[in-house]
Amino acid sequence: MIQTRTLSLAEIEELSFQALVAAGTSEENARPLAVATAATEADGVASHGLAYIPIYCEHVQCGKVDGQAQPVLAKPRPGVITVDAATGFAHAAIEVGFKALIPAARTQGIAALAIRNSYNCGVLGYHTHQLAQAGLVGLGFTNAPASIAPSGGSKPVVGTNPFSIAAPGTDGQPALLIDQSASTIAKSEVMKHAREGKSIPVGWALDPDGNPTTDPNVGLRGSMAPSGGYKGVGVALLTEILAAALTGATLGIHASPFSGTAGGPPKTGQFFIAIDASATSDDAFSTKIADLVEAIRFQDGAHLPGDGRRAKRLAANSEGVAVNVATLEKIEALLT
Repeated sequence: MIQTRTLSLAEIEELSFQALVAAGTSEENARPLAVATAATEADGVASHGLAYIPIYCEHVQCGKVDGQAQPVLAKPRPGVITVDAATGFAHAAIEVGFKALIPAARTQGIAALAIRNSYNCGVLGYHTHQLAQAGLVGLGFTNAPASIAPSGGSKPVVGTNPFSIAAPGTDGQPALLIDQSASTIAKSEVMKHAREGKSIPVGWALDPDGNPTTDPNVGLRGSMAPSGGYKGVGVALLTEILAAALTGATLGIHASPFSGTAGGPPKTGQFFIAIDASATSDDAFSTKIADLVEAIRFQDGAHLPGDGRRAKRLAANSEGVAVNVATLEKIEALLT
């Protein structure tokens, strides 16, 4: 049985921050990642939360990510912002980029942010959530090291490549938030099952010959199963075009893994689009979204994307989060 300990969100943030700084990350780069880690745990996405802190720290120490990097922002066009993450953490680069993206979208109605030479950005919906909180429709795309094979093939060519869209609501929170990878399940979930010695359901991953497997270690040597078959591959390719080709980042087929210490910085990318709906809908957007949301929520048994995270976040703010003791011990060891 897995042992857990309950921590407040403030404790999770501070523990993450201290571990990252102890590993050689600057305070400016550590804080955005620590804040995101606490938010991720609050949303119930444990596979992308504290469990990743030891990996982040290891990657700073081995040089896969530069903890002291200083993102470089540029504005090549009025509605376009670019950030070179300089092989540093994606969260710091995104934070720098959003400070320019949000006002640009409000001024022009729409603006784009392209980030290159980046790293794992964690939960993509965390970032589009921020755009929705700013009153903008936020779309996000991020590519990852290749782990999905093309239809009919068995050799990975694209990553799990998540995309996300967050629509602003009337209470300062997203009315609707979609955050999904191009694979049936996020690769981090398969990695989590491998660490815990658990089998995975059929349909999550394929062996090196392209056959279904329930062994997470075999799946990690093979490929991730695309969501919806060839349609999932199409989503992964769309994201690869936006997050890698359009940003000038490294394609998934050339990027080093997000796990382990081999290969140097992955230099992957993120692409965000922020839209001020008042510029495109004659102020009808909020009414349309409200109608859409109600049509789903009022249907018995129906699930609205983002509602689960919202409920968990509210509970976490008052009750804290139960975190894996083994993970805590790894992090605490980094501080001694």
